[in-house]
Amino acid sequence: MGTAVTQEIVNQAEAASVGAGQSFDVERVRRDFPILHQDVHGKPLVYLDNAATSQKPLAVIDAERDFYLHDCANIHRGVHELSERATHKYEEVRRKIQRLLNAREVHEIVFLRGTTEALNLVANTFGRKILKPGDEVLITAMEHHSNIVPWQILRDERGIVLKVAPINDAGELIWEEYESLLGPHTRLVSVAHVSNVLGTINPLKRIVQAAHAKDIPVLVDGAQAAPHMPIDVQELDCDFYTFSSHKIFGPTGVGALYGKTRWLETLPPYQGGGDMIRSVSFEKTVYNALPYKFEAGTPNIGATIGLGAAIDYVAALGYEKMAGHEHDLLVYGTERLSEITGLRIIGTAREKASVISFVVEGIHPHDIGTILDHEGVAIRTGHHCAEPLMHRFNVPATARASLAFYNTRKEIDRLVAAVQRAKELLG
Repeated sequence: MGTAVTQEIVNQAEAASVGAGQSFDVERVRRDFPILHQDVHGKPLVYLDNAATSQKPLAVIDAERDFYLHDCANIHRGVHELSERATHKYEEVRRKIQRLLNAREVHEIVFLRGTTEALNLVANTFGRKILKPGDEVLITAMEHHSNIVPWQILRDERGIVLKVAPINDAGELIWEEYESLLGPHTRLVSVAHVSNVLGTINPLKRIVQAAHAKDIPVLVDGAQAAPHMPIDVQELDCDFYTFSSHKIFGPTGVGALYGKTRWLETLPPYQGGGDMIRSVSFEKTVYNALPYKFEAGTPNIGATIGLGAAIDYVAALGYEKMAGHEHDLLVYGTERLSEITGLRIIGTAREKASVISFVVEGIHPHDIGTILDHEGVAIRTGHHCAEPLMHRFNVPATARASLAFYNTRKEIDRLVAAVQRAKELLG
């Protein structure tokens, strides 16, 4: 028998799935996603790579298409009708994100290309304005490369110190170690809300409270959280929060950064160019008001409008029903995969989102992924842009099945059968 998930996870997931999961009409939802209804290598597609990018409902595809058919124009600059319509639709999405995150002010929402650019924006501007040699930034051992590399760049260029809070064998933050690292030189905590490899849901409110008790601001990578749970930045009291459109069933190439007003007013611009200025002379530039100070150049307008449609779609489904169905899949998938001899699940946190990473004794994850692909099952294999985390668990890579609300138990069965097939061929 492989390593089974902890009983606490099973009990929690089963409890969450009662009612909400059972009432979720997944077959009706699947009809909204045309890409799911195709064959790959002659077999019906099972798409289990949602942590890398999610699929898009027709409502999103139609919204972006409609923009290019009827409203395509640049925003904020034109006085003609098309520009006015495009600007209105674009700014309405900002208000939708404000409501999605429960931000206090609409100007606290900054449009960017995604989570990676948002993390780089904060690192770049916070680094230039606040950080001095010897100042410390604290992250965790489960971070994505996009929340590691920008701080290493600052370390090499400005002499800051990067501290890493360790995790236990279940993939959970070791709380005492985190608290002990909040020292007199800590200037920022930057942490993932949900691990893209382990599925671990970090105790974010507690993390923020401990940091704020020492006047340390907190930046949150919410890329893996926003597709699965409601986010309330006022309740969390974090200073920055970011997510990507393509993770939350919207188009690629756009995302958002929430920042408390006082921080956005304090930090300098990230890039220079059009629309982030009030006036320019060769002697001086006066920067635009929030949030436009951070939005240089023509954005991806069509994709942003598509993101607005994705937010509407998720809101109409309801996070509670989505989460109930996903928890049902998580517990079912964890139990089924744990029945496979030689399979070990990496990440068994008590609080976990719908990600199952695993290794199979004697078989490289890339080979598993190749076999599964020929069985019509799409998963992700590799280090998942989290190489230090692979080192923590002493594995070169993992196979990762990541779930969304449009997945089914039958697809989990297909996954399990495909892994068994890989074992027959390669084990």
